[in-house]
Formats: sequence, C-alpha cells, structure tokens
Amino acid sequence: MKTSKYRWAILALLTLAMMINYMDRAALSVAIPFITKDFHLTAAEKGLIFSCFFIGYAAFNFIGGYLSDRFGPKSVFTWSMVIWSLLCGATAGVFNFWSLLAARVLFGLGEGPVSAISNKTINNWFPVRERARAIGINQAGGPIGGALAGPVVGLLALWLGWRTAFVIIALLGLLWALVWHRMSRDLPAQSEHVSPAELQLINAERQSVAATSDAEKANLLTIITQREVLVTGGALFCYNYILFFFMTWFPSYLIDARGVSLKEMSFFSALPWLMGALGFLCGGWLIDTLYRITGKLLFSRKVVLVCSLLTSSLCIGVVGLIDDTMQIVAVMTLAIGALMLAGPGFWALIQDSVAPSCMGTAGGFMHMLSNLSGIIAPAATGFIIQSAKTYTGGFVLAAVLGLVGALVIVIFIHQRPPSAMPVVKPA
Repeated sequence: MKTSKYRWAILALLTLAMMINYMDRAALSVAIPFITKDFHLTAAEKGLIFSCFFIGYAAFNFIGGYLSDRFGPKSVFTWSMVIWSLLCGATAGVFNFWSLLAARVLFGLGEGPVSAISNKTINNWFPVRERARAIGINQAGGPIGGALAGPVVGLLALWLGWRTAFVIIALLGLLWALVWHRMSRDLPAQSEHVSPAELQLINAERQSVAATSDAEKANLLTIITQREVLVTGGALFCYNYILFFFMTWFPSYLIDARGVSLKEMSFFSALPWLMGALGFLCGGWLIDTLYRITGKLLFSRKVVLVCSLLTSSLCIGVVGLIDDTMQIVAVMTLAIGALMLAGPGFWALIQDSVAPSCMGTAGGFMHMLSNLSGIIAPAATGFIIQSAKTYTGGFVLAAVLGLVGALVIVIFIHQRPPSAMPVVKPA
C-alpha cells in the first residue's frame, strides 16, 4: 500500500509560520536604531520595549495552548496569525514611546500561541520516531526568520522607511493564514490527503496512555503542576534568557559597542541565526538517531540538551571578554548554534510526558514559564548597560543561567512510567 507524506506538507507550513514569527519579532531589534532616532529612546526605555512584548506573549503561550486543546490547532493558529500580523503592521502607526510599548504588548498576545500549537500539531501528525526531527525542522524556521529579518527589514527600512517595512512583513503573515486554513486539519484522519498507510504509520508507536479511557479526567491544575512540565519550563527559562538576550541586544551591541554600521550589523547579526537553524535541524536529527540506536528515549533527549547548553554557556561567557569584532561574531555564532541544538529536546521531553489530548495545555504552560525570561532579560540587560556602561555583565549573566538550565535537566528530569501520566478528556 502506498504511503502518502502529507504530514511533511503540514510541517512545511508550520516551519514557514515560525519563520514569519521570528521575522516579525526580530524586526523591531533591526529597526530600533531608526526608531531610537525618531523617538529619542534611552537604553532603559529600549529594554522595556523589548520586554513588554513578553507580557502578552507569555500569557498567551498558555492560553493559546489550552485553546488548541479545546478548539483544535487549525482554527486557533489561523486566528493567531491574523491577529499578530495585523498588530505587526500596526507598529507602523506608533508615534512615541508609550504607543510603541502598547503595540508590542498586543503584538505579543497574537504571537503567544505559536510554539504550543506547533508542538500539538506535530504530536498529532507525526510518529514517535520522527517527532524530534519534526520539532527541529519546525523550530529551524525561527532562526531562519531571524536571519532574514536583518537584511530584509534593514534594507527595507533604508529604502522605504521602517514603518513601511513593518507593513510589508505583516502581509506575509496574512497570506500564510489563508493557505493554512485551506490545507490544514486538526488530525490526519480528517484530511483527504492522508492515505490509510500514512495514518497507520503515524499512530503505530503511540504511547498506551493515548488510548486510556477518557473517563479518567485530570483537572487543569493536575496537568500544569506535573514535575516534568515545571522542571522543563524552568530549564527552558534559562535557555530562553540566552536567546532573548541575543535577539534583543546583540544588534545594538554591534552598533553601540563595536562601532559597526547598520548595513554591516544587518548581515553580521544574521550569521548566528543561520547557525541556529542548522543547530535545530541537527538537534532533532541527533535525538532521533540516538533513540533509534540506544532505544533509550529519555537519554536521547537529556544528553543532547545538557551538552548543548554547557557549550553555549561557555561561548556566551567568553564573548564579553573578546575585543575583535569578527571573533565576537564567530563565537556568538557558535553559541547560538549550540543553544538551538538543545531546542528540540525541550519539546520532545514534554511530548514524552503528557497525553496528546492535553499537549497544548501542558506545552503552553511550560512555554509560558520559560518566556517570563523574555520579560526579564531585555529589561535587566538594559539596566545593566545603563548602570555599568558596558555589555560584559549582560553576557556573564546569560552564561550563568545557561549552566543552571543544564544542571536542572541533569538533576530533576527522570524516567516516569506512562501509567503515571494524567489524561484529559478531549473537548
């Protein structure tokens, strides 16, 4: 019987959505020199603007994931993309610090659900043996989008102005939402493009917990207070602190501390993103390969996570002590590549720990906890820079948190039998 591969078309759309997500998000970091000139922003004000995005974003990590369990990932993702694209375009209309602050909070609301919904969709559409790879491919779209933001938004801002740049990238999201609405389904069994053979492949390795009677219904508190959810969320907080420190402040660091031009910054800041995309792809492939060779599901996740976080932390700590700009870009590129090598492991861990019917809720809550770092990292870095007159302290703090994240995974993540996993009745 011929096996269709429509799940990979769904994954391609998810990856494209992640590209748009990061391009829209990183656009402000690229455009901030123009906006700073127009609105006369201080370093502390820029830090607050970077941070305020995560107020709405973190809240809707959880809310969006919960809604995807209730109403399905197809419709929730459609509305999420439409809302954040419209609000990205609305950034073109801001006129001072406070209006930009408000626009970023609302923009974060729209972008919040993306990772939890993507994770739930991958769980629905991929067999266990392919999940880490699928997660890695999906997440690779993020750094690719971040890499594109530098040259695309930078050159558009120079050519047409920063306001027009936000409108153009917003239109890409609206087009994606239309295609997603037409092509996607909540479950592969609902799609006319999925063959019986592909459906059998997808469902073949489902954990027995997925088939448990839905008469046993765990409440919301039971789902979000599982040790795996809380511990993985804490470790991902450390991971994301490094990511958001890089995303929000590295372009400004190159301009303010290293004296590079805006055009040079646009391309220099793209290099770590490209290495990050490779890291995600290799991380997912490496996890699945280790699982296939050893048959040890948890080991395959933990060893990649811990080694990658330790490598990234070492590189981040060194960056603040280097004087040569090209060496800084090279080490930061290695740091982000190693960091994102760990990325698929977090989402693979949460997929191993909860039932598919509550995947959105658990993954969204984990993601919400981790993205509290997005509120803290940019603002804390802004105040460190303003008080110390140097970026070194920001690099050191990010490195220390990476080490903490690795230790949390080593110490607190243990194997748990499927019978201990709570099950929630599908809506």
